[in-house]
Amino acid sequence: MAENDFIIVGAGPAGVRACEVLVAAGLRPVLIDEGTCGGGQIYRQQPEGFSRSYEKLYGTEAGKARDLHATLTRLIPAIDYRPGTLVWNIRGGRVHLHDGARTSSLAHGALIIASGATDRVFPLPGWTLPGVYTMGAAQIALKAQACAIGNAVVLVGTGPLLYLVAYQYLRAGAAPRAVLDTARLGDKLAGLGGMLARPGVLMAGVGYVAALKQAGVHMEAGIVPLGFDGADGVERVRYRTRGGDMREIACDAVGYGFHLRAETQLADLAEVPFAYDTTLRQWLPQCDIEGRTPVPGVYLAGDGAQLAGADGAEAMGRLAAYAALADAGRPVDARAVAVSRARNKVMRRFRDGIARAFPWPGQDLARQIADSTLVCRCEAITAGTLRETVRDRGAPEVNRAKALSRVGMGRCQGRYCGLASAEIVAAVQQTDTERAGRLRGQAPVKPLPADLAVEP
Repeated sequence: MAENDFIIVGAGPAGVRACEVLVAAGLRPVLIDEGTCGGGQIYRQQPEGFSRSYEKLYGTEAGKARDLHATLTRLIPAIDYRPGTLVWNIRGGRVHLHDGARTSSLAHGALIIASGATDRVFPLPGWTLPGVYTMGAAQIALKAQACAIGNAVVLVGTGPLLYLVAYQYLRAGAAPRAVLDTARLGDKLAGLGGMLARPGVLMAGVGYVAALKQAGVHMEAGIVPLGFDGADGVERVRYRTRGGDMREIACDAVGYGFHLRAETQLADLAEVPFAYDTTLRQWLPQCDIEGRTPVPGVYLAGDGAQLAGADGAEAMGRLAAYAALADAGRPVDARAVAVSRARNKVMRRFRDGIARAFPWPGQDLARQIADSTLVCRCEAITAGTLRETVRDRGAPEVNRAKALSRVGMGRCQGRYCGLASAEIVAAVQQTDTERAGRLRGQAPVKPLPADLAVEP
């Protein structure tokens, strides 16, 4: 296998660590990153001209962020680094690229896809109002632009990011008005065994909650979000308490999300088969613990495959690189592989604990949202239209519903409505979400200029 046959997509924790292993083996891999500088979403770097310290930007993760950035800087002279480049298709053993000015393609031998994850959301009335952000966007505003999303912020949803963002806003002097969690105490107790796999991380989360309570931030668990109201922008959040009371909280901005959704479109285009994960309640591309997929030469790493967080992504990135080296007939340090395997197993146990502690409430929300609620914002498809498509037009699964209604057919390719659409399809048929299927990916995974000359 030629040196430039090793291609890595994504320069977050998984991609950088995979790159590090390959360089140490004497190779010059191609590292493709849609971002303009490495770090991924979790360790997103601040723009030029900003000079905040790592401690202010990343808090307890400052050391890890600093090390990852330093590693990439050290590697750049030894690799073919392509920042600001979108992988918009994978077909016929080639990776198709767009760098903002032109398209090109590269043949791949070993392809490591480290595509990461995005926020997992569910459509509610008013979720398209100005001032309603995903939880990740609320965090990015703080990291990348040193600003809060509003003066009176309410955070709604569930998952570790809910409390991390709340704590980061508190530390930045912009304490949220309220933190509303859909997970109940019983859920968190159910996930405790898995979360104890990483006691330090668990205690850090407990510390965030304690700091928020001490600061007087209003916090509730076991709530059911009902919607967001306002005229020219969001003005209040409506929800139902675990006791059944209807309440609302005034605000001028909302951070909203239910943990993470794996970015799987590239794995889909590479023809990797998928399986439904009943714990995470998502379809994930299939791979073994070392990242090997059933497609020869294609490997997966990071949150795009297992949703185990940044530390898990680093371990999986190394494993995918070791697997690619071994499959190419190159020597591999068996002890290093064993260490990364053990590390990844711990991350998976912790991930399963998180999934149980902060469950996805999509099933319940799918049954309650009004027909008028916009589900697919790209194509303006409402919950009522989707339900009618399933009930009256014979669409038993989401791809048929897509063909008949255009749900998930817009610019985002179902990234934000796909999981919710499957829950609605399942709810109409009174069946489990797995049977509703998943929206299949297709190229281009993101929009390209209409006048762009594309290579065949």
